[in-house]
Order: sequence, then structure tokens, then C-alpha cells
Amino acid sequence: MKEILYIEVPHPDTVAVKAWLQQCFKPQLGKKHNTSDGFRLQFPKSTSQTAEISDATGELLDELSVFVWSVQRTTYLKAFRWAEQPVPQEHQLLAQLTLALRTQFPPNYPAPPAIDLTQQSIFAALAERYPKTVASFRKMPNGEYDLTRVYWWEQRWREGVQNPKQPKQIIFKDDNQQDKGLANAASLACNYDLIYIGGALGVIHAAVMARLGYRVLLLERLPFGRMNREWNISRAEFQSLIDLGLFTPAEFESLIAQEYIDGFHKFFDSNNPPQAKAPVLHTPTVLNVAIDAEKLLRLCGDKLLAAGGAIWDETEFSRADVAAEQVTIQAQHLPTQSDRVASGRLLVDAMGTASPIAWQLNGGRAFDSVCPTVGAVIGGGFEAGVWDSRYGDVLNSHGDISRGRQLIWELFPGRDGELTIYLFHYHQAHPDNPGSLLEMYEDFFTILPEYRRCTIDKLTWQKPTFGYIPGHFSVGSRDRHVAFDRLIAIGDAASLQSPLVFTGFGSLVRNLSRLTELLDTALRHDLLQAHHLNQIRAYQSNVAVTWLFSKGMMVPTGKVLAPQRINSMLNTFFGILASESPEVADRFIKDRAGWVAFNRMAIKAAWNNPALLVWIWELAGGKDILRWTLSYLNFTLGTLLGWLFQWMPNLARVVQPWLEPRYPAIWLWLLAQCYALTYSVGHPERMHPVVQPGRSPRSVSVPPLSASLPEPHPTSAKSDS
Repeated sequence: MKEILYIEVPHPDTVAVKAWLQQCFKPQLGKKHNTSDGFRLQFPKSTSQTAEISDATGELLDELSVFVWSVQRTTYLKAFRWAEQPVPQEHQLLAQLTLALRTQFPPNYPAPPAIDLTQQSIFAALAERYPKTVASFRKMPNGEYDLTRVYWWEQRWREGVQNPKQPKQIIFKDDNQQDKGLANAASLACNYDLIYIGGALGVIHAAVMARLGYRVLLLERLPFGRMNREWNISRAEFQSLIDLGLFTPAEFESLIAQEYIDGFHKFFDSNNPPQAKAPVLHTPTVLNVAIDAEKLLRLCGDKLLAAGGAIWDETEFSRADVAAEQVTIQAQHLPTQSDRVASGRLLVDAMGTASPIAWQLNGGRAFDSVCPTVGAVIGGGFEAGVWDSRYGDVLNSHGDISRGRQLIWELFPGRDGELTIYLFHYHQAHPDNPGSLLEMYEDFFTILPEYRRCTIDKLTWQKPTFGYIPGHFSVGSRDRHVAFDRLIAIGDAASLQSPLVFTGFGSLVRNLSRLTELLDTALRHDLLQAHHLNQIRAYQSNVAVTWLFSKGMMVPTGKVLAPQRINSMLNTFFGILASESPEVADRFIKDRAGWVAFNRMAIKAAWNNPALLVWIWELAGGKDILRWTLSYLNFTLGTLLGWLFQWMPNLARVVQPWLEPRYPAIWLWLLAQCYALTYSVGHPERMHPVVQPGRSPRSVSVPPLSASLPEPHPTSAKSDS
């Protein structure tokens, strides 16, 4: 028996596919017999293509067996030949079958229905299209609110992807402050050094800056402390928050929900060629600390308030007017529908993937790729032995490409037996196929029992976890705008996520020392124009060069690949990592791999699996290969400069006392270059930030807070669970 065809039919109804095969497909040759899972084609044991087919000859007939099955809410088809030699016109028959299936069941990218929540509940509106999703969200403590958030988030993302050339303008240049009404409103608002929009990643950075002595205001659209994601990190990486003085070691320990002893990476390889199979990769110090995200946010909020900052939660940002001396923001307090206005020296965009500021700054194309991510925190309901809470599943696939996506699972143990499980895929941001959270959630609740043995109805749902994690394919450090005059983006709004396992949280924490010192320098010297602020970014050339890796995990919209293709690529790379020392794998997955390690990996991958080069070309195309080559040359140049000028960071610290007071703009540039020579090429240990919590931050004249102005409403840090 020999397998001669393996394809995916991107349709969730396998029964309908089987019925079409049995009732409608008319093969050009052979005698068709329906079976329980497909059909058989019989041929006489004659090489003559015109031989009469007869079951009464007594001869053994050559035969093809075609069958379908369902997994991951899609349909797969295989054809096997019983004979050793090809049957007559075998190639043509398989081509006919494949073309007929592609025509009858083409790729489909459904969009959520338009709904009116004033006429019906979110459950009633979505129950017909997403029955399993609605059934599970009904069992969650805040299910109706959270499902509405999922729908809102997807609609907002789709709008941005499908209308990339028409971003809504919300940042306005107002050099002369001709709008008298706005000027009058601004005169009634408190003045701040920093105004952060976005309370997840934003509050971490805001708390750090407030503890440095800056006057900080934080706006959050949700009740403060609510999170629709959980965070995992390693002890070594969280240490940067301790070094900055934001947390004490004891506080860090109190934030740990669970710490596992090993994490696994394994991709489905049953259909892969031998050179693309791989053992389990063990990474005991990658994402092995589960953080209580809401407790972390509340603690950061407390520290922000204690340092004199303010939090406006349930407040939606609407626009910002940038003048020569300040930026003025307008917002609305959602519960009361009242307007709020505040002004500050600098606006920080921490709104994440759906940030309208990011879309405006980058001409509507804020991102090149995205990881639609869904999941949930599960309190219990798994049978004993399904999972050992001492272990994490960092990256796992249990099947091949499903409806144009290679689905990947993550599983992280939490507090008191909880499990946080994610399902995501790497995705090309395309107007015809922006990526759907609701489709992913229907997949999640349908195929979770395939991934981990369970009965959905028996699980205890604590809360959903979802979002769009963006990616930008950088060629160099300047090909994306992260700043405007008196405005800067951080976190996911800057779309500087890793193509591997880290999201904006990991990127922010790894680069927080860098961002803090650069921003502190800019604020102290009032270097808040766009050309100064654009130097403050978490760009890493060693991360930028790996975007081709994430490109290789995306199925282009409208294209059909061999189902096992992406798993084969993943196993090629991760098999090499598994053969390396634990330190090499740890640095690579944590975005610390240098030029030598990267090249050694690439050469070994091409040597072990030469087909990889062809696969990448098919997925990326000549234009993106050329673009990546420029990224690689930039990485190579950065590494060479880092080696040649490795003495520069130490010299910069020596000349800082003389240079900074006299030529602050030159000092900011030099400091940014030093970080580029170290952090950007995977060697942060060569750069030692200098920030002193509690000292006076301003060396320039800044208007003091007026005692006669009304205070904003500072909410206590809380969660709405």
C-alpha cells in the first residue's frame, strides 16, 4: 500500500464532503464503489488504458482507496494505491479529484454577522453562527460582557485591516491653538508630564515613570485591572522590573501563580518526511513563571497612585491635539457619558493592537502580520492524569494546516490547579481575511477535547483570554513610525513582538530599562519632538531578522499548501534547537540569539532539509526574500558595529556628566546608539542603565500643578471579576 495523495478540504462539515465525493464526483476512469469513509476505484490488472473493467474475470484488480476524516474542525483526504505500480492515468485522476474538490470547497473566510445589541443579547445574536462559543461563554462569570468584547475587538481590527488607506484621524497638529473652545477646556484640566492611554502594558511603564518623580495620568477604557490575557515570563527576565525598583523580590513572589519545572515544544509530524520529524524540545526556563496578571496590574496601579499619579478608568480616548508646549487629550467617561480633558508634556500610546494612533502614524498599515489568539482560564473539570501542573506546553500542534491556518496550542499551569490554554496561529494581515477571533473560539471549544482529553461541558470556565498580537516585518530600525511630536507608542501599539513566543509583555519587560532611561532623558531635557522620540524604541535587529521564520508559518490568503508543510518547517528548526545545548535554545527563544548562532541554525536547517529553501520561497516570494535580505544585512552590519564599538557604552558613561548638560540632544542620540549596539543584537548585558527612583526628574522649566485646578478622579486599583 502506498500513499499517493494527502490534501486538506477546508470545510468543517466532513459529512457534506463525503456525500459530494460519493454522489457527485465522476472519475474519468475506474469503477467507483462507495465506502463508509469515501470510495474505492477499481481497475483491471492490465496496463491497457482501454481494457474493459469486469469483476467477473477472477483477476485481482488494481485499486485506489480514497477516504476523508475530520480533525481540527476541517476535513482531510488521503488516497492510497494497493498495487506497487501506478494505475492507468493515476496522475490525471488525482489531479481531477484535487481540482474538483478545490472548485467545490474553496478557501472560505467568514466574517461575523452585523448585529444590533439594542435589539438582542450578544448570546442570541451569535448563537446560530457560533453555538459552542455561546454555550461556553454563558457559563463564564462575565460571559456576556466578555463575548461582547471579543466581538468589538474583532470588528475594530477588521475595520483597520480592510480600510488601511483611510485611518481615522485622531491626532491633530495645533501649533496656534486656534480652537478656542479646546483651549478653554484645556485650561481647566490638570497638567501632567505623561499621559498614558491603555492600562495593561501602560500601567507598568506608567508606574515606573511615576516612581521617577513624573506626574502621570493613566486612561483605561475598561474597569481598571481587567485583563483578557494571562502573562508568563521567566525569573531572569522579570528581574529587570525588580532592578528598576518597581517591585521587591517579595512582591514578585506574591505575583507568581505557578512555576513549572519544564516546558515542551512539539509539532505534529505523523505526515512529515523523515528529515522533518523532531523530538520534544525542553525549555525549563522559558515562560515558566505564570504571573497573576490582574494582581500585577492592581499592584502597579497602587504604586502609581502612591507616587502621585492618577487613573481614569472606564474612560475612552477620542482625540489629541498637539501644540508646541503640550498635548491635550479629549476623552469620555463611559458610565456617565461626561467629557474629560487633560493636558501633558507627552502622550504615550499603550492601546495595543487596535490602537487608532498606530494606524494613523503608519498610514493605515500598522502591521504586516498578526496572531489571532483565543483561550481561557479553566478552573477544573479535567480527568486525573490529563495534565501534570508541574509542566507547561509552550508550543504544540496536534494536527496539520486547518482552513488556511496552522493552529498552535499553549498551556500554562496557574494557581490552585487552574490551566490557562491558548490557541493561535500566525496570520497574514489581508483585507479579504483579517483573521477572526470568533471563528477561532468556535475552533477552540470544538477541538479542545482533541488536544487535551476532556468533556467541554464538565470544565469550569474562569474567564476568556483573547486578543490580536501584531507583528511588523522590519528591514531597519527606522522603517516604522513610533512617535509624533509629543507622542510615543510602546508595547503592542509599536508592534515590536517576537515571531516566536513572546508578545508585547515580554518585549516591554525585556526592554523596559532601555525605554525608561531613554524616555527619562528626553523628558528631563524636553526633547519631545518626533525626531528625538523616534530614537526611543525597543527595536532589535536580531529579532527583526527572524520575521521570515514567522512568514513561513502563514498560509497566504487564497493559497492552498500541502497540509503538513508548516509542521515540517517547524520541526526542522525545533529539531535543531533540541540537538543544541539548553543555553542555545533558551537564548534563541528569548530573542537573545546573536549573529553566529543564527547563521549556524540557518545553515544546519538548510543542510538537514534542503527542501526548506524551496518551501520558504513558495511562501514568501521573491519580493519578501529581497526584503528579508536587507533585514539580514542590517543585522550583520549591526553585529559588526557592536563588535567594533563594544567599548562605546563604557566611554559614554564616562563622558555623560560633561556631555549631557551641555549637549542633551547629542547625549540622547549617543545613548540610543549604545542601546542599539547592545540590546539590538542580543547583548543587553553590555549596557547598564542608570535611573534613580525618587529623584527630581526635571532639569527644564515645567509649569507646576495649579492648586486651583480640579483634580481628576483617581480610581483605586481594582479588578472587575
